[in-house]
Amino acid sequence: MNKHLEISPEVKSALENGKPVVALESTIISHGMPYPQNVETALLVEDTIRQEGAVPATIAVIGGRLKAGLTKEEIEYLGKKGTAVTKASRRDLPVLVAQKRDGATTVATTMIIAHLAGIRIFATGGVGGVHRGAETTMDISADLEELSRTPVMVVCAGAKSILDLGLTLEYLETKGVPVIGYQTSELPAFYTRVSGYKVDYRIDTPEDLAAAFNAQQEMGLKSGMLVTNPIPEEWSMDPAYINSAIDQAVEEARQKGIHGKETTPFLLAKVKNLTGGDSLKANIQLVLNNARLAARTARYLISL
Repeated sequence: MNKHLEISPEVKSALENGKPVVALESTIISHGMPYPQNVETALLVEDTIRQEGAVPATIAVIGGRLKAGLTKEEIEYLGKKGTAVTKASRRDLPVLVAQKRDGATTVATTMIIAHLAGIRIFATGGVGGVHRGAETTMDISADLEELSRTPVMVVCAGAKSILDLGLTLEYLETKGVPVIGYQTSELPAFYTRVSGYKVDYRIDTPEDLAAAFNAQQEMGLKSGMLVTNPIPEEWSMDPAYINSAIDQAVEEARQKGIHGKETTPFLLAKVKNLTGGDSLKANIQLVLNNARLAARTARYLISL
């Protein structure tokens, strides 16, 4: 085992005994929501995974240790520190570990640590992607590169609709990452169930998701797999309404010169304010929906 990795007793026991485990990120705790809603949501997502018969493994860097499985106290700690915790992607890990600092893991870093721990499925809200205007800024999330190199299934509600969804799909195609629609042939756009873009394949059951990922691993293909799971119908937002808020937020970010890893937290916070908090409610529900699907898929994957 990697000497910098620390697996919680609950997660370690599950892995050793062939029980299903689902990884969870921690950026959603420190940078995605305000306190105490961030902590309440994180614990609710963990409970949802347990109710589905799997073991949750929330992932973070605490005191320079790569942690797979956090205690309630550690989740509370990250929630209270909020944005004071470094938003950690692949490039941040060496310094955070060497200097014994804290880091809230993005999709990319959660995939890395999950893979080190032997966890094959990860549930999140939405993945990063190619930002609008990337043809001049080259602002492309490290999440996409990680999907091309780390064999973990990522269950999400599609790419965040603050992104250029068409270019995001093109990038994933170039990198050989399968984009699967769960019970849909269209890429969901985080807050909404539709985007106008097609996914590579539609798969309708957790059993078939597990079989596809298992085949990918058996063939030795090194990329991850992106499973896009639409937000539940009752929480899906009106596309015109949410896209208007997103366009306004993107323009404000441009005017303020916000870029890099600060872009997504700024845009999500701005959209939340513009929608009177409705986007945050939708965000919570789609994360819970993804956690359920990931746990059900993990149960089938361990039997293969």
